[in-house]
This record gives sequence, C-alpha cells and structure tokens, in this order.
Amino acid sequence: MKCSVVQRQGADGRIPVRTLDRGASSSAAAAEPVGYPGGPYDTSLLVKYEHHVARHIWFGEERGPKKELKVAGHGLKLTSRVPLALPPQMESWVSRSGLSSLQRTSLNKIDTNLVSAFVERWHLETSSFHMPFGEMSITLDDVACLLHLPIRGIFWSPQDVTEELVVELAVDYLRVSQGQTQSHVRSCRGSYYKLEWLYDLFVHHRATSSWAYVTRAYLLMLVGSTIFADKTFTLVEARYLLLFRDLDGCSGYSCGAAALVTLYRYLGDASMYSCKQLGGYPTLLQIQP
Repeated sequence: MKCSVVQRQGADGRIPVRTLDRGASSSAAAAEPVGYPGGPYDTSLLVKYEHHVARHIWFGEERGPKKELKVAGHGLKLTSRVPLALPPQMESWVSRSGLSSLQRTSLNKIDTNLVSAFVERWHLETSSFHMPFGEMSITLDDVACLLHLPIRGIFWSPQDVTEELVVELAVDYLRVSQGQTQSHVRSCRGSYYKLEWLYDLFVHHRATSSWAYVTRAYLLMLVGSTIFADKTFTLVEARYLLLFRDLDGCSGYSCGAAALVTLYRYLGDASMYSCKQLGGYPTLLQIQP
C-alpha cells in the first residue's frame, strides 16, 4: 500500500503531515503537527520552540528594528574603575572571597554577532547549544578553568528582597544614610543599586579608610559588572549584597556555580524572540575553547 505526504505550513509555522492511504477518504485521514521547518520535528521536549528566536529567523523575522541582540559587556568600565592593585587592607578579603580573578578575565570588547549566533542555538529545556554536529554546553569545569572561580562549597540561591530590606542592607553594610538610600532605591524603581552609585561609595569610603565598606562596595560592583551583570547594563540586584555581609565567610560559597546558573538563565531568556538583551557574563560565552 503506497502513501503520499501532503505538507502545508500552518499559521504557527508548523508543517502538519497528513498521510493519505489509498482507498481512504481525506476526511478520515489523521493530521498531526509534527514540527517546524528548519527546526525540531518532535517538539515534546523543546516545548517552547514556538517562541524561540530561531523559528522566527527561519521566516525572516528579526528581533526588532535594530535586528540584533544587545549584550551587556562591562570590560571597559572595569578597566577604568576597578583597580588591579588593591590596598592591603582590602586585598586579603578580596582574595579569600575567591573573586579576585574577575579583575583580569573580562574582555574589553564583546563580539555581539558571535554571541548572538550561540544564543540562537541555545535551548533552555536542555541547557545546551544545538549545533549541526550535536549538542554542547558550558560546564562547571569551564568556569573553573577559564574564570578560576570556586565551584565547590555552599550553593547560594539568592532570596528575593523587598525595597525596605534593600535600604536596610545599604545602611548596615555600605554605611549610607537611610534617606540617601531611600532616594536612590526609588530612582532605581526596584530592588537594585546603580553601578555608578557603588563606584562613588567605593571612592568615598576609600578616602575615609572605611575598609569593610570599601570592600563590600567593590565586590558588589565587581560581580555586578561580570558574573551577575543585569540586562539593564547599569544596575546590580541588591540581593547580591547578602553574599558579602560576612567578608570572612563569603569564601564558603560556590560562586562558580552561581555564575553558571545565572548565565544559563539569561541564555534561556535571550533565546526567546521577545527578548532583546542578554545579561550574565558574555566573556564566559565568548572565550569558550
């Protein structure tokens, strides 16, 4: 018994396959949506492919008027703001935190086209890039070898913080007045601190030799410009300050694992057609061997 396949593209981009057996009427034939042109035919795993940027690119639809993904890269800011030679009063705390390598690992220029090409092949359901030769991903071993961040220790899952707690954290651990902090948080329109504001605190507390506050502002600015970079490109989530309440104990956290989880999350967001920015640490993505 011979069969023929009739393909018609649906409104959602799927190609339904209708198998017509000889001797059977077309009304009795079963129609099943089996996949997307240029994409997966079995979508039981890649359930969000309908919203994936690759599906839209196949039909010539770009992300928006600028037709490219905006990537957060703070390499030049780090070069100008984050000194490599730290005062000895800070050096011991920064070294014990396990984050000192981030001072030297950031690329000053991010290849947006290269990063975008990888993002278009990322699928959040598998946490991997789907390449013509198979799947590949970024691993904890990559984080340890390329960024020299600790991948052993306590896995830190950041808690959500209210704006009231954001103010309290700044007052207690960055030594900023309550009124000034409230005004700043209102200007951020959420539970954030501005990177520029943290830099000003870093300069101010360094001039007054308030080394614990200097170090916290420095570390928060450092992670906010690298492994925890936000899609706004100017803010850092205030909840990361919780990492640095105890400067002697923050070395017990697996910052490498947190960096990888953050990048995975942002890659998943950016692989969707509606997303226009990529957060996280693009250097880790670009320097993959």
